[in-house]
Amino acid sequence: MRNLLLGCAVAALATSSAYAQSTGSIDFESDIIVTGSAVTKGVAGVIAPDTSKSKAVLTQDFITHQTPGQTINDIINQMPGVSFQNNDPFGSAGGTLSIRGFDDQRISQTFDGVPLNDSGGYALYSNQQLDPELIEQVNVNLGTTDVDSPTAAATGSTINYRTRNPSDDFGVNLMGSAGRFDYMRIFGVVDTGVFTPWGTKAFFSASRATNDAIFGKYGKIDKSQYNAKVYQPIGDAGDFISVAGHYNQNRNNFFGSSPLRVDTTGGRVAGTDSANRFPLTKDERFFTVPRCTVSPARAGLADAANSCGALFDYRLNPSNTGNVRVNSKFTLSDKLTLTVDPSYQYVKANGGGTLIASEGLTPQGFSGFVQPSSSSLPAYFFGADLNGDGDRLDTVRVQSPSQTRTDRYGLISSLRYDFDDNHTVRAGYSLDYARHRQTGEAGLLDDAGKETAFPANNPLVGVNGNVLNKRDRLSYAILNQFSGEYRGEFFEDRLTINAGVRAPFFKRKLNNYCFALTATGNVACFSGNDAGEAAYGAANPTRQAPQKRTFKYDKILPNVGFVYDLTSKISAFGSYSKGLQVPGTDNLYSSFFYARDNVNANPAPETTDNFDLGGRFRSGKIQAQGSFWYTVYKDRLASAYDRDLDVTIYRNLGKVTRYGYDGSISYTPIPEVSIYAFGSYLKSKIRDNVELSATTVALTAGKRESGAPIYTAGGRIQGNLGPVTLGAQAKRTGSRYVNDQNLPVFASGAQVYGAKVRGYTLVDLDARISLEWAGLNDKTYFQLNVTNLFDKLYVGGFDGTLSNTGTTFANIGSPRTVIGTLSIGF
Repeated sequence: MRNLLLGCAVAALATSSAYAQSTGSIDFESDIIVTGSAVTKGVAGVIAPDTSKSKAVLTQDFITHQTPGQTINDIINQMPGVSFQNNDPFGSAGGTLSIRGFDDQRISQTFDGVPLNDSGGYALYSNQQLDPELIEQVNVNLGTTDVDSPTAAATGSTINYRTRNPSDDFGVNLMGSAGRFDYMRIFGVVDTGVFTPWGTKAFFSASRATNDAIFGKYGKIDKSQYNAKVYQPIGDAGDFISVAGHYNQNRNNFFGSSPLRVDTTGGRVAGTDSANRFPLTKDERFFTVPRCTVSPARAGLADAANSCGALFDYRLNPSNTGNVRVNSKFTLSDKLTLTVDPSYQYVKANGGGTLIASEGLTPQGFSGFVQPSSSSLPAYFFGADLNGDGDRLDTVRVQSPSQTRTDRYGLISSLRYDFDDNHTVRAGYSLDYARHRQTGEAGLLDDAGKETAFPANNPLVGVNGNVLNKRDRLSYAILNQFSGEYRGEFFEDRLTINAGVRAPFFKRKLNNYCFALTATGNVACFSGNDAGEAAYGAANPTRQAPQKRTFKYDKILPNVGFVYDLTSKISAFGSYSKGLQVPGTDNLYSSFFYARDNVNANPAPETTDNFDLGGRFRSGKIQAQGSFWYTVYKDRLASAYDRDLDVTIYRNLGKVTRYGYDGSISYTPIPEVSIYAFGSYLKSKIRDNVELSATTVALTAGKRESGAPIYTAGGRIQGNLGPVTLGAQAKRTGSRYVNDQNLPVFASGAQVYGAKVRGYTLVDLDARISLEWAGLNDKTYFQLNVTNLFDKLYVGGFDGTLSNTGTTFANIGSPRTVIGTLSIGF
């Protein structure tokens, strides 16, 4: 029986060979944890685990042939249902992710069980992921989540990846990579091996990657990362305690986000400014953004603000992120097992940007920040000499990013009880407690219009000595979740049934220290200037004054499924789950514009009903699976980031239905050759039209959601010829609608883009020459990676929109890039 296999693999629960996110989920899925079999190891580095959920797994055998340092979110682009547009070839500059049409704010991503979605807006940051050399495997639940997942975001899919364990033997691995765009990367890891009588072992690693910005010929990307893990086995039943740490630092400029329009009227050329357009040819991708110098200030004259520094490519996107993770398992008796996974995360980040500041005071005579009605008007009113010319007559461009600082504490715990070999239950408790501080301190630009990474470290102050913010709020995002799950095996172990439920209790304690001006998030802030705040409130009595609000959400979320073994190799599976996304803090703060008793001040959570039905074939040479799926949304909340306004705009699409198919097959006809293919189809339908205003309606009824591809298909072939390994992989991404009305894009009455972004195909090559023949170990080799082999010009990631008359910005797809890597191990 499957559960009996657990006792035969005492170390299995302590390894990364399972396909779930937390230690408790790994422990519970005991039938697929046992290592050693060809089926469990997978085919071509791909595993189709025999679970009730539609799930896919990529192992280190697959990951290691991708570009060194690449974000794991790009690597899973070789899975069915997944669509990822990378902003650069190296994984250091972000990207756009969707799975079955779920955008990244609806996808829960975990790292050794630690939730990675932003605690305020649920966004994922692909450039802050773990170095891929340390990832044992990554698994994707295509349409549902695990019962103990501590997430406010996952209305659908989840991504779970786990760090490898330290090796039993001492070892060192050093890697150096170089490539196009002056790409340089160094990675090193040291495994201590077992160094105590109790079996303690550890590893320590560090990496640094730098390159030029891919487009615009301005700016750099600089990414550093440090990791460590200590693993302590306990007894001989697979019990353990693991303590790991991670720190990632990014310093980079934005680049390559271009208006999604192709009109050339008036001399419009390729570039990233709102007056530019998307490149029409491969050569046009390599434009040069204008260089500038801040004009000198003139004493006694009213100087106008410079435009230098306002360009999108001048903006910095710095981030410091880190976490400490503990995973543990304790066998309390032959029937009772406890798992406990606490964690802590830290985030300090902003997205750059500038605004115009006035050295004078507001008309009411105080310093502060008031959102302007026009970009040509000042936003900050300092009452101070900003440019040092001895007067207070000027307007000055200052850097003014949206700063975020987060301290986040988590816990996933689980208690499993085995009634007998066929019936198991577990009860779980999960906590996610995040303190989310969001500010917008201003800082000075240098003479070339460049920003510093964190103006919050040395902010500008107003005439009264108070620090001015373009936003000023403190949030507590708290989740207490209880869960339970039953697993039973029937009919001589041919039928396995999972029945689970999770009961999350969400609390959002929000403190808005600014006046709410509009429903899109515009504010007036007087942080520390009590007199100014009082004067503004008296002059604007209809504004929603600074205040506190608390929102609570709870829901019972069932999660059930089955697996039925038709033969020893063929199985059928099915699952149903209910998903929930509570409104993020950005959306909730926008609701402060309305009085507390207004229906718009209490946005409803988004829910989904997710259904899967499919089949699998698993043998030592072939692993294949296919599934049909269906999702129903209620209160589908869509969002798009406006990079010029630095705000997120929300729209409620009401009820939306989606359905589709995902399939994959991996095959090794002979040991030297492996073949992998996958494909997906997606159909979505918005039920109703959406009101744009009291007099205008967006014609969305019956239309597809924007932003997600209609279909994807791809595959990989790999051959091992002695010391040489050759691989080729391709991915076709189908067309994507630009807006939810599925209409062409218009500006000033003229069509500037079609209704769809055309599909594209990318082909990558990799080759490796092993030096084992020279007496070295398997960590010593030279590898060559070529991405976008045919240098395809394509539209990268973009946020879908509701209107067909506004400007949508889309990233330019990365050009052909060659990267060479030398790896030395001893």
